[in-house]
Amino acid sequence: MMHRTLSRFHSVAMRPNIRAAAGSFRQYTTPVVNSHNEWDPLEEIIVGRAENACVPPFTAVVKANTSEKHWNFYEKYGGQMFPKEHIKKAVEEVETFCGILRQEGVIVRRPDIIDHQKEFSTPDFTSTGMYAAMPRDIIITIGNELIEAPMAWRSRFFEYRAYRALMKEYFLKGAKWTTAPKPTMSDELYDQDYPIKNVLDRHALAAQGRFVTTEHEPCFDAADVMRAGKDLFVQRSQVTNMMGIDWIKRHLGDKYNVHVLSFQDPNPMHIDATFNMIGEGLVIVNPDRPCNELDFFHKAGWKTVTAPEPVIPDSHPLWMSSKWLSMNVLMLDEKRVVVDTDEIPIQKMFESLGINCIKVSMRHANSLGGGFHCWTCDVRREGKLKSYF
Repeated sequence: MMHRTLSRFHSVAMRPNIRAAAGSFRQYTTPVVNSHNEWDPLEEIIVGRAENACVPPFTAVVKANTSEKHWNFYEKYGGQMFPKEHIKKAVEEVETFCGILRQEGVIVRRPDIIDHQKEFSTPDFTSTGMYAAMPRDIIITIGNELIEAPMAWRSRFFEYRAYRALMKEYFLKGAKWTTAPKPTMSDELYDQDYPIKNVLDRHALAAQGRFVTTEHEPCFDAADVMRAGKDLFVQRSQVTNMMGIDWIKRHLGDKYNVHVLSFQDPNPMHIDATFNMIGEGLVIVNPDRPCNELDFFHKAGWKTVTAPEPVIPDSHPLWMSSKWLSMNVLMLDEKRVVVDTDEIPIQKMFESLGINCIKVSMRHANSLGGGFHCWTCDVRREGKLKSYF
């Protein structure tokens, strides 16, 4: 039954032309967009692209979100393409990843390839772009709704253009499509004097609740949100402010409970390499970034599993992330997970939980700032909205 359903959606997705009116599309009993959590059986997904990926200009917010050992790299190469050979290998890895997803019965959709190196200006700033590699950052699926996030990096201001054809297609097939208020990204959104020199500074500032983004206007990255049915978990981070979190709460209304989580993290940016829900009642936690609200989950009967130390070598460049991408995994369902080929310790952890590991190499793709969860945005999973708490 499942294969027949997948084939039906695949035939629609591959049509060469999109009709202009929503009424011209077949009406489906299962919404073409439907995803309520991180673990229901996966049917359709967007996978990002490494093509034309550019180093973002070295702004205050980029500095606050990256390791000091890479600051010289950003100062030297900001606005230019990432190393050509590295990108070539990343593209090959992602294509292999897409092939494996298809073999597992998942429909794979891709954003358009566009020129991210082109300089652009708004009344408030001038910048070059970055990439369309991480759909998890820009799009969040809440039920049958796709929400475009108001991301905080200026280099990502026009990133939505790579996904616009897909968003229009899903809308014409019946999905709800929302764009959160686009931030101006004027200087007032950033603490231009954010005093960071090393990791100790970041620990102290985060503990004080001081971040590089201000409360000038709403901003959030979709990857700062973790979904569990009627309960969403979000962190205040360097790219997600309280105005952004309040927008999410007001937009979703009483149907959802939005909880704010905090972590002992010197550089909070995106929750999914710190706190990853892998099944009903099961969370992976990061031993280096303890969550301050774990009692909430334990009282609800949830089990927390501590991720093992990652094995990625120090010599491998991670320009926008930490080694903890090892726990940035993608659940195909509660018994199948996509993990990095070389991360044997976390593979053993999953196997001990009765979860089958699908191994894929993503080392060069990791360098651009994301693991399997980051590189994807699930569009449709089996399952209905329910409460787990």
